[in-house]
Parts: sequence; C-alpha cells; structure tokens
Amino acid sequence: MCGVFGAFARSGKLLLEDIYLGLFALQHRGQEAAGVAWIGPDGTLQSFKGMGLVHEALDQKRLSQITARGAIGHVRYSTSGASIITNAQPLAANYAKGPVAISHNGNITNAEGIRLYLENRGAIFQSTTDTEVIIHLMAHQSHKAPLDALIDALERLNGAYSLAVLFKDALVAARDPWGFRPLILGRRDDTYYVASESCALDLIGAEVIRDVEPGEVVVINDDGLSSLRIPLKAKRHRFCSFEYVYFARPDSIIDGRCVYIARKEMGRRLAAVSPCLRAQLVTDMPDSGTIAATGYADASGLPYERTIVRNRYVGRTFIQPTQKVRELGVQIKLNPMREVIDEKSLVVVDDSIVRGTTVAKVVSMMRKCGAREIHMRISSPPVRFPCYYGIDTPTRQELAAARFASLEELRSSIEVDSLEYLKESDLVAAIGMPRDELCLACFNGEYLKEGNEGGFEL
Repeated sequence: MCGVFGAFARSGKLLLEDIYLGLFALQHRGQEAAGVAWIGPDGTLQSFKGMGLVHEALDQKRLSQITARGAIGHVRYSTSGASIITNAQPLAANYAKGPVAISHNGNITNAEGIRLYLENRGAIFQSTTDTEVIIHLMAHQSHKAPLDALIDALERLNGAYSLAVLFKDALVAARDPWGFRPLILGRRDDTYYVASESCALDLIGAEVIRDVEPGEVVVINDDGLSSLRIPLKAKRHRFCSFEYVYFARPDSIIDGRCVYIARKEMGRRLAAVSPCLRAQLVTDMPDSGTIAATGYADASGLPYERTIVRNRYVGRTFIQPTQKVRELGVQIKLNPMREVIDEKSLVVVDDSIVRGTTVAKVVSMMRKCGAREIHMRISSPPVRFPCYYGIDTPTRQELAAARFASLEELRSSIEVDSLEYLKESDLVAAIGMPRDELCLACFNGEYLKEGNEGGFEL
C-alpha cells in the first residue's frame, strides 16, 4: 500500500505545493518515505526524495517556490524492496525517448521473472522495487513513443498497479485491468490531478471528475484529458475489500462507495449477527475501529464511549516495517482510561486482527485498568491469507487467524471473553458491491489466477 498524487497544468504553475499537500492527505497510506518529481519550465526532469513522513522527507517551503508544468509524488509503504532511500519513489530516469518518472501503488506479482529476463539481456537495476521493471520494459521498446512503450510495458504486468507517470509533456494515470488499488481524477480550474484517494483532492480544493477505470490509461496534456485501454481483458474486477475495511481514509469515496458509510454498515451488521447481551458499553480500537463501533452501538442500543486515547503523533502500527517497531508503537500510541473502563463489561470493536500485535497489548492494558469483561468484535472476516497485491503480509505465519488451529485458540491467546467476526457475506453487503467485483483473497484465499483471467507470461 502506497499513495500517489500527480498534477498537470497547461502553463507552468507552482504545482509542487499541491503535491506536498496531496501527499500529506495520503500519509496514512505510507510512512517510510516520500518524494516528488517534476518537469521544469525548461523541460528537464528533477526529483527529490527523503525517508520518513512527508514533513520530514520534503521541504514544503522550497517546493512552494518551484514552477512546474507537471509533477507527481509518492508516499511509500514497502511491499517489494527494502526500506531504503534508493527504493523511495517516484523512480525517475532519462532514456532514449526522454524523461520519465513513475509513482506506483500496488505489487507486480511477476516482477521477479521480468527482472531476471531483463537482466539477462543487459539491464542494470538501480533499486530492488518491482516498479523499476516498468522503466526497463519501456527502455527496451525505445523505438516506440513513450506512451506506446508504457502501454506495451503494462500489458506484460500481472498483479496490482495504480500509477502516476510523468513525461516531458504529459501526466499519465494508469490502473491495472482488475482494479485492485484505487485511483481517481480531479480538476481545479485548468489543472488536472490524479490521486490514490478523493480526500487528497478535497484538501487542495479540486473537484472529483471520476475514478480511473480498471484497465484504463488516462493521458493529461495540453490538449486536455483523453483515455486509452490496456489491451488486456480481465474476466472480472477485483476491487480491494480491505481498502474499505482499513486502508482508506473514511472521508474518501472509492469506486463510487463512501468508505465511512461502508464501515458504519459493517458495524451495524456485526451487531445484528454477533450481539453481546452482557456488555454495558461499546468502545473501539482507535482509530481503525471507531466508525464500525459507532455502527455497532447504534444497532445494539448500547452506549458508545471512547475508552482509549490515541497519541496522534505516532503512526499506524500495522504498516510499520518491523515487529519490534510495531510493538513499541503500540506502547506509546494508545492509553486506556481507567475511570471509564474500571468494573465495566465492554464490547471492543476493531476493523481486523492482522498480526495480533496491537489487540493483545490493548486488551492487557484494559485488564490492568479494571475491565470486568472484554468481548472482541471484528468488523471483517478473519484475515487468514497473505496479500500479494500491495499489503505486506508475505506469509501465513504472520497472520494471527492463521497461526492458531481455531478462533477459540486465538481468543484465548489475546485473553478476551469472546471473539466474533463479521461474515464474508455481510462484509460484501456493507461495501455495497457485487461479490464478484471484490477481491476477498486475504479472507478466503481466492487469488487471481492470471493464466485464467488475463495476464502475461514470459
């Protein structure tokens, strides 16, 4: 999971502050590194990248003074390649047909095979990210125009990619034929934008135009906006259900569905199928479980109370790169309030249990604050399978619901009085899309089989 943002104006403008603000709005999608790339008035490609959060990695004051025709940005959460500066994006290069820079959200599942294929033909890679294979595939088609070379490269990719690509005279937005990761278009006056989520467009005062469709390549240049198709037909869409469960900001609209409304409906449905008659109040795991918890409280008739205060200067523990950092993050991030918890029977609602790091520590802290009973309710099905499309859960051994033989064993390990999950059918209904339009692989193991559903084989 990463965040991409891009802008293009017919005339040179101070676009980079918009890029900075757009990345700031997408900070929840990646906290390891941030970067920008732009085409200056003289047509040259420039870039700047840094490790850490947006305000740490980038100089807002400096960026606000730079004139550019087009620019893209990226916040990184590593799913492919180590967390080092050489893997930070955008990846920028000058090849035979001119400058190109790419910001990528997703995970290219056949990148390793493509990389080996290209290295055996003389390609020298500068990073260990899957994104770099796109640039090399383009370079190996240097007899073609940049846009044609890009489309040819995309036709060879399997897996998930939502891209913002910057050329000398154009900004290109591209989304894989299955639509795993979100991508949306916006406009303010004569400037066009592309973003991972609509909340980034809201921040800069841009109007949402529409989502980039799965398999679509949108070209933004001096002539305005035009659309092409990747010549690869997918049998079905695979919009990521976990975007609605956890990843996306609740104030975003993704593929026509409001994330806030979906999460609240998850909570309502959870209360209907998994009530808790012994509970005195409903609370949440902040902030990922907050909206579902309010839905659960509404449907159950129980009062809702905030019982845990979150330190908002600490990042998201799930997407931290190492277990040690995740554990330390939980300790300094969340503080339960004894005055609200003591002698209470609680329903604690969370969006998911992935690795189990956060929930186990929070339950322990609640017990120390005097909680009489803790009943855990999860507003998604058990996460039992790794994601290969942009989420860093590479093995089943890392997933709490897969490590234990039963949910009863998981319940015992996190020391709650009861543990119940939302059913897959209720999750689908809450999101409000047809089941065959959603990717549910992290819940049911039904992965994309490229050979049967479109895709490229070397």
